[in-house]
Amino acid sequence: MIETVETTGSTNADLIDRLSNGEAIEEGYWLRAERQTGGRGRLGRKWESPSGNLFCSTVIDVRDGDPAPHSLSFVVGLAAYDMLERSLLPRTPIMLKWPNDVLVGGAKIAGILLERAENKVVAGVGVNVCRAPELPDRETTSIVYENGKHGGSAELVLSLLADALKQRISNWRAFGLTATLDAWTVAAHPIGTNLTVKPAPDEEIHGAFAGLDEQGAMLLRLANGAMRTIHAGDVSMIAEG
Repeated sequence: MIETVETTGSTNADLIDRLSNGEAIEEGYWLRAERQTGGRGRLGRKWESPSGNLFCSTVIDVRDGDPAPHSLSFVVGLAAYDMLERSLLPRTPIMLKWPNDVLVGGAKIAGILLERAENKVVAGVGVNVCRAPELPDRETTSIVYENGKHGGSAELVLSLLADALKQRISNWRAFGLTATLDAWTVAAHPIGTNLTVKPAPDEEIHGAFAGLDEQGAMLLRLANGAMRTIHAGDVSMIAEG
């Protein structure tokens, strides 16, 4: 089920409030806002919400026997990747960036925010469908721009995303976390990609992407050959040249 509201502060916050107040929301329900006034990204960033883009959240059950809930970030990322493959022109260079960004040609086109609410996870997804907000610290792009001024609507993009996520969740539960991490690694920045990681505001690490560990933490090979395991942080790719 997809419910659309004209304006809200944050679709993630709305679903968390409703769950906290005891409302029964089944897995597969989506809330979409035509406009958000208080959209949020990772690390407390504001998520810009220009009209025509997709701002939505869904609820995923945390069931006995499921892989760790935090690994749903990889599941949702893969679903966004699948949606973009169907939304963009063939051979458009789509890439997942750890932990939860989706890039096209190095520019951000979608982002993901996961938050725990009781025995559920609320997954928020923002997709630049018609417009690419200007951000001070990163390049952005949109589906319409990448398609040469032709693209789908937010409603169509959400329909594709919902179908993709349903299948990716099914695979995550049926085949386990390893299969999901393997699929994510294939869709992500290649092994050896030079990265800058900020695990904390006053710490910056440079190294080469060396894959994921068995729980999805990022492995970073430092210049001296040592391996650093990154569980959280802000990641940017270092331009070659």
